Amino acid sequence: MSDAKKVARSLLDQLKAVTTVVADTGDFEAMKKYKPTDATTNPSLIFAASNMPAYQSLIDDAVAWAKEQGGSEDEQLSHAMDKVCINFGRKILDIIPGRVSTEVDARLSFDKEGMVKKAKQLIEMYKAEGISKERILIKLSSTWEGIQAARELESKYGIHCNMTLIFNFYQAVACAEAGATLISPFVGRIFDWFVKNTDKKSFEPLEDPGVRSVTKIFNYYKKFGFKTVVMGASFRNTGQIMGLSGCDLLTISPALLEKLSQSTDTVEVHLDKQKAAKCDLEKVAVDEKLFRWEMNEDEMANDKLSEGIRKFGADAIKLENVLRQRLAQ
Repeated sequence: MSDAKKVARSLLDQLKAVTTVVADTGDFEAMKKYKPTDATTNPSLIFAASNMPAYQSLIDDAVAWAKEQGGSEDEQLSHAMDKVCINFGRKILDIIPGRVSTEVDARLSFDKEGMVKKAKQLIEMYKAEGISKERILIKLSSTWEGIQAARELESKYGIHCNMTLIFNFYQAVACAEAGATLISPFVGRIFDWFVKNTDKKSFEPLEDPGVRSVTKIFNYYKKFGFKTVVMGASFRNTGQIMGLSGCDLLTISPALLEKLSQSTDTVEVHLDKQKAAKCDLEKVAVDEKLFRWEMNEDEMANDKLSEGIRKFGADAIKLENVLRQRLAQ
């Protein structure tokens, strides 16, 4: 074997040296294979996993636990939904060294108090399993109500929040001003919208609209010293991932993790705190009126936030239907 082959490192290993890699999956075997630091789940991923034979014991345990709690059919169903999320989170934390993101039901996206209550319940359930809240990120939709829920959870209860479904700069600024721990801008879904709604069907990585959106947010956060970190999400190709090398975190699907692990191209770091400090961005303050106006003016962000909430809500209902059948047996 030549010296070049001996020292060649995969893109994935190089990326891990400059960015925290997060597994965007509910598949435990993928986590064991690619060794991410953190993992993130959502109702769509858990619903998909719930149909796989390997995960039936987690579903069965959640159903049995819900029955033990008693109450009406709807109450037992709610218990089972929460317990499934906790069971997946607990198993994931046995594999990874870092944190797992657990999502609050998207159907609460416009109910601030409902989100706060559910987040506290999930953290208490993790606590009962012996898991510290420091290892949990509660995922909330980045509606105005979701951002205000994060403000309360972070400041009053020390519960760390992952703000999901970020498509707009002002959304991201509002999350940082609220003190959220982390945001998840959806690179691939931004790309999808532009492919569907414009004449341009492909982009060079650094010209990709999703990559450009995340780059602006990252630079703004670093320039103005916000503690909130950026986790690029929802990738369609490895070019988008490489265009954001140097980002605080990137959450990546198993299929793209595999492609990165098979390539020995060289990583070029594009996001950098020192460069961000020199970027030409003005500081803004986002109140509710500005937030709603800017979201209204941004057709892409408005479309994709609404669609994302609907899709996560629909998958939550699918998961409920699986659990409802099990509870009835």
